[in-house]
Amino acid sequence: MPVAQIGDRVTIHYIGTLDTGRIFDSADEENPLSFIIGKGAIFSALEEAVTGMEVGMANNIEIPAEQAYGPHRKENLLQVSRQQCPAERELRIGEKVSMTFADGEERIMLVVNCDADAVTLDGNHPLAGLDLTIALKLVSIDEKNTAEV
Repeated sequence: MPVAQIGDRVTIHYIGTLDTGRIFDSADEENPLSFIIGKGAIFSALEEAVTGMEVGMANNIEIPAEQAYGPHRKENLLQVSRQQCPAERELRIGEKVSMTFADGEERIMLVVNCDADAVTLDGNHPLAGLDLTIALKLVSIDEKNTAEV
């Protein structure tokens, strides 16, 4: 039976959980995840876990925060004067807002604190700083994509 290797397009089902047991993402029969091993489209730890597996095999892996979405970085927190926000807009903690920076870059930020004087926004990925656990099953291997890597 063939095993998944670099260059193969593979399809997996998975459930991703946090240390708390909360599910953060999943892919099942209706919405599987397909990728080419070695292209870097997913976490390298996930690519490595699938490499060498046969169709039907299952695996549980832990991906430390540093290998997933990275650490939660203080430099991605931004405090702005409440006066810089539209007066007609009531901001709430937990709300996502779009910010356009001086260089034209637009980012989605999370309101983490808001009072009469200032608003604190967090530009970190929501899963930054969190270790991930992924329970996966290899569903299929298509060996025809080896030239694409």
